[in-house]
Amino acid sequence: MEKRKRVFKNFLKGFWIFYALASVIITTMSADKLITKDYSGISKYVPLDDLWDIVINDELYSDVSLGSFHFDTAGKGDIILMQRKIPDDWQTSEGVLRIHTKQAAVEVFINGQMVYEYGYDRFMEGKTVGTGYQFVDFPNNYKGKTLVIKFCVTEDNVFSKLDPIRIYDWKDAYRVIMTENRIPLFLGSFLVIFGLVTGVITIIVLAVSTKFLKIFCVSMFSICMGLWTLCYYDVILIFSIPLYSVSLLEYVSLYLLPIPMTVYMYSDVASLENRVLKILYWLLLSVQLSFITVAMVLHTMDIVHFAATLKYMHIIIICSLVYFFMVLILNLKAKKKKNKFFLAGMLFIIICIAYDLAGYCLERYSGYSPFNLKGVSSIGVMVFVFILIIAFYMDMTKKAMQETERNSLLKSAYTDELTQLHNRRYCKEFMQKIDKGSTKGYTVFCFDLNNLKVMNDTYGHAKGDLLIQSAAEVIQETFGNYGIVARMGGDEFAAVLETSDESQVMIMVSNLHKNINRKNAETENLDMSMAYGYACGSQDEQEIEKLYQLADNRMYEHKEKMKKAGLAAAR
Repeated sequence: MEKRKRVFKNFLKGFWIFYALASVIITTMSADKLITKDYSGISKYVPLDDLWDIVINDELYSDVSLGSFHFDTAGKGDIILMQRKIPDDWQTSEGVLRIHTKQAAVEVFINGQMVYEYGYDRFMEGKTVGTGYQFVDFPNNYKGKTLVIKFCVTEDNVFSKLDPIRIYDWKDAYRVIMTENRIPLFLGSFLVIFGLVTGVITIIVLAVSTKFLKIFCVSMFSICMGLWTLCYYDVILIFSIPLYSVSLLEYVSLYLLPIPMTVYMYSDVASLENRVLKILYWLLLSVQLSFITVAMVLHTMDIVHFAATLKYMHIIIICSLVYFFMVLILNLKAKKKKNKFFLAGMLFIIICIAYDLAGYCLERYSGYSPFNLKGVSSIGVMVFVFILIIAFYMDMTKKAMQETERNSLLKSAYTDELTQLHNRRYCKEFMQKIDKGSTKGYTVFCFDLNNLKVMNDTYGHAKGDLLIQSAAEVIQETFGNYGIVARMGGDEFAAVLETSDESQVMIMVSNLHKNINRKNAETENLDMSMAYGYACGSQDEQEIEKLYQLADNRMYEHKEKMKKAGLAAAR
């Protein structure tokens, strides 16, 4: 039976996972189809990729095609001048020239007259100008005229090739960016929304329990990766945010990225109980926090911008990934099976980040871009986020089962099986706590159930058990709200009350008699009666154990009186 239940539960889990994945895939495909349905119409453009005369720091390159043109990595202060004739036969309703700049101020001239300028004022003030697409108004009367584009590089080692330059219709320019970068758009939006929702929920839950710190780290990691994706692939430009603000958000999200993941890994490091690994952990976390703090201060004060410290951030990310991988391998060797799934996710994200990092460095420093697939790191992170959630769920489920099992064992150790009242052990420990605590006044009741042996001999043990259960219900109903009630064994019960008010105790005794009579009236042939004794005291007067003995003696005195009166039979 248990095996069937387990199989059914596993089937349900598998079904819901399949359902969730299928829903995500179908929704994504539908959204992709909706975005790309007009792509063939909106993606029409006038290419301006060839026939350029380019001057880089007074060195002339003639008849250049941008797709194959490479040069030494541009440095701060370098001037790049591009010139060519605009075609005579292009057709647009309202044209826009799309230029992609990388940390460079730009000026655009038509027949010697400047028609657009960006970034020179910020460059002269020592501020960053950012990276991304810029759109220049390009009416039809520019046909056949001479186009000149002047770049002034504002940071060192930022690019070694020029991106394609095209003329689009104004109405289609931003839609093309969104469509061409739809994968980063989907992934980045999902990661940000998921991170925000999960983060808000876990912040509230963290006030109750720190066990959700890991899922909070996942949400912060997701937000950082999502923001970086939206900025790096220029998707966020559709909101008309300035380039320098987009670049700032991109760098900050990237620099913060390793911190939540490092915090997430702490439990895996701690589980190894390796002093060297713990030292390396705190060193790594300190370096990350110190670096982002220093880099932020230097950028804010325009001393050294993020673009100049990016290569050091890449080194920190690589070191972090190597350290995480090492920790996971050691956990795996220690036969901690939960990490197999996690290790697969970590391997996947390492490969994805290495892919994007290699493509970025090749394009930035050599001008070659062999990788056309975009958003790979975001894909890796999204898969990794799902793996983290599943791993967290499995871990929490295991802990919940262990907690339930522990509570069950504790309950069994301190609960009477027949009546579900506390047992003798619990009662004794409770009295010890009272002795050590701050309770000033208390009362101890002892009860002895009459006629149990007669009931067992006459009607059987089932009827005797009913008598015991009925007595337990009456005592619990009468005294349960004032302290604890316990079955001490056989037909004996006890109640320890946190009050020594004699008038209140007498009211309880009166209620006890009423409840016994009501129970006898409700249950046929029950004929329940019990002897009892009680004693009131305080910590200042005597120990509670002595008070218990006094109550027990008084209970036996009461039983003897009941026997003489013919109200109690043999036990």
